[in-house]
Amino acid sequence: MSSEEPKLKKVVEGANDLSLGISIVVAILIGIAIGIGLKKLFGADWVLWIGVGIGIGAAIRNIQIAYKKQKASLDELARDPRYRTRRFDYEDEDDDS
Repeated sequence: MSSEEPKLKKVVEGANDLSLGISIVVAILIGIAIGIGLKKLFGADWVLWIGVGIGIGAAIRNIQIAYKKQKASLDELARDPRYRTRRFDYEDEDDDS
């Protein structure tokens, strides 16, 4: 049973990586569907663009949420002493002359 856990973990990680792209497409498609529904409800062609705007806004919001999650993860990683960067003092090299 333990031999299958790494395979499942890789699938979950892969789905998580793909989820941002899928959520962008789905958000825009749902917005277009809302726009088409509004167009049929009100009979005006311009309300379709309201739905498109809602979908694009939702896609941008999904990107923002994913960015905040990634930034929090990287900030947590930066606090780990194993991954801290060492600063190199370039002035010490000039003392040879």
